[in-house]
Amino acid sequence: MANGNPGSGLQLRSLIKSSGELELSLATVDIPDPAADEVLVRIEGSPINPSDLGLLLGAADISTAKAEGGLMTASVPAPFMRAMAGRVDQSMPVGNEGAGTVVAAGSDPAAQALLGKLVAGIGGGMYAQYRTLKAADVLPLPAGASAADGASCFVNPLTALGMVATMRAEGHSGLVHTAAASNLGQMLNKICLKDGVPLVNIVRSREQAHILTDIGATHVVDSSSDSFLDDLTKALADTGATLAFDAIGGGKLAGQILGCMEVAINQRATVYSRYGSSVHKQVYIYGGLDTGPTQLARSYGMVWGLGGWLLTPFLVKIGAAEAGKLRQRVVDELKTTFASHYTAEIGLAEVLDPKIAAAYNKKTTGEKYLINPSKGLA
Repeated sequence: MANGNPGSGLQLRSLIKSSGELELSLATVDIPDPAADEVLVRIEGSPINPSDLGLLLGAADISTAKAEGGLMTASVPAPFMRAMAGRVDQSMPVGNEGAGTVVAAGSDPAAQALLGKLVAGIGGGMYAQYRTLKAADVLPLPAGASAADGASCFVNPLTALGMVATMRAEGHSGLVHTAAASNLGQMLNKICLKDGVPLVNIVRSREQAHILTDIGATHVVDSSSDSFLDDLTKALADTGATLAFDAIGGGKLAGQILGCMEVAINQRATVYSRYGSSVHKQVYIYGGLDTGPTQLARSYGMVWGLGGWLLTPFLVKIGAAEAGKLRQRVVDELKTTFASHYTAEIGLAEVLDPKIAAAYNKKTTGEKYLINPSKGLA
């Protein structure tokens, strides 16, 4: 086994104390040699996704953040501590996905074949200088790709592909997506354009609408417009979309989508039913940009559903063979359909800077931060 294991490295840790305080720190951790079927990856890029922020910052009020003694601390409002109960007083590694170079490998031929290769991986604990992963779970990146290209090639690409696959498996013929100008939303548009899938994009400003129309989106509606509900109903009637993926979560939007779907369906109805249409309408919440309650106004008949959707359970459900096909498509289209763009590259220590934390926690559509664990370190 060729061994580039340095023996130890820095890892970012997040701790919610029972006293009601968030503590972010950099810990030096031991790095054991990889087992026979494992590889050791020197992490060179890891994104801050919305799904990472829940673990990284918890329910902390970042406006109270301060840096001292190599730590960043912030207060967790008392009403939110109950939601944090499952992780209180546990120091936790953070970071869902990332990319880097394999510097050590176990004795199995599959692991040895990856030595020196640039790979992407998923599995938590990626905000670190080094991460040990199963050889079978990493994705070798194509020639010419960088760590930044591959750092985000799991969560967003596979989520977007999973949305289309779910649509097909459940018998729908079109999609609705909210917060649609995000990196993920732009990927979903490119998939749908390439695959001929009707897609309704819901954005929150005129500027976000332009991001999507500039890449070819045909149905973009702005939730801040006075004509939003009429515009959404028309787009739904034009596309026949009856399945939505909602990144917002809280507020009225999920119910508004269901209601507009019902109106669009009834525009084609030939027989009146006091129970509403018989066409199933479904909204899956997969994000929480609005952490408030989801509000539903029952204006869409009796044939509808509201549920949650997450990538990992979806991949388990479809099985390794089908998941492998999705992963291969990501590799094949890494620098086109699944290209990610970053607002800034920051080092591990900068994650603990309150001003930078306020910026990456804004969850602004179209903005994404990349952590380079070697940046700023001697």
